[in-house]
Amino acid sequence: MSKPGYKQVKRMTVFMRLNHWVVAICMVAAVITGLYIGHPYYQTFIADPAVDKYVMAWNRWVHFMVAIIFDVSSIVIAYLYFFSRFEKPYKKIIPTGANIKEFFEVLINLLTLNRRKNFESSHSDSFNAVFFFIFHVLLLWMLLTGLQLYVHGLESGLSSIGKWWPAMLHWATDWTIPASAWLLGGGAMPTLMDVRIVHHLSMWLIITWVAFHIYYQVWRTIFWKESDIAIVVGGTKFVKEDKEG
Repeated sequence: MSKPGYKQVKRMTVFMRLNHWVVAICMVAAVITGLYIGHPYYQTFIADPAVDKYVMAWNRWVHFMVAIIFDVSSIVIAYLYFFSRFEKPYKKIIPTGANIKEFFEVLINLLTLNRRKNFESSHSDSFNAVFFFIFHVLLLWMLLTGLQLYVHGLESGLSSIGKWWPAMLHWATDWTIPASAWLLGGGAMPTLMDVRIVHHLSMWLIITWVAFHIYYQVWRTIFWKESDIAIVVGGTKFVKEDKEG
């Protein structure tokens, strides 16, 4: 229902909302199972030993499945970045004069608790576009390092679907070993442990990103009074009549 003096503006399509919640659910599952894989922190409630009920195997399976969903989601989002008919996010991360100005105006708005608001809030702004771009880069890095850890479980070079699968994964992700060592300070002999550590640290960066994302959406809803938090549910928000573009 529209509010007096406000106009309802579409901000997300049905697919964008579904994708948002699929990613959110998968992320929770990936964090829970990833923490268990790195350091098993719970035992089953049945008397049988955990090893007999494949607790680790189930955690690894769920972790791998949600990673595959992330893969598909990332590919779709990368496509929509450039070819979406609704909006093309790449236009907002290009460092043009208008985008840079909008980025800092939104940042100032945040830091001054909405005391200054010199930008249009009826569409996706440059600050949010850059913020989400960082998130997708982190997700891509997690996927590549995760697949590098996974492919080393296929030491024989074989898999149930053929040799091409581990060969392709090695081709696509072996570079993450020296890259991870470099990120950790540059060891003389890069090892898989460097990838494992960086994969784990990246998870905490993503959790930090999610915490700020939730905080910022609530913040905007309270200060802007445009129902931003409802976008991921109904796909729309409200803007004042004279602000609607």
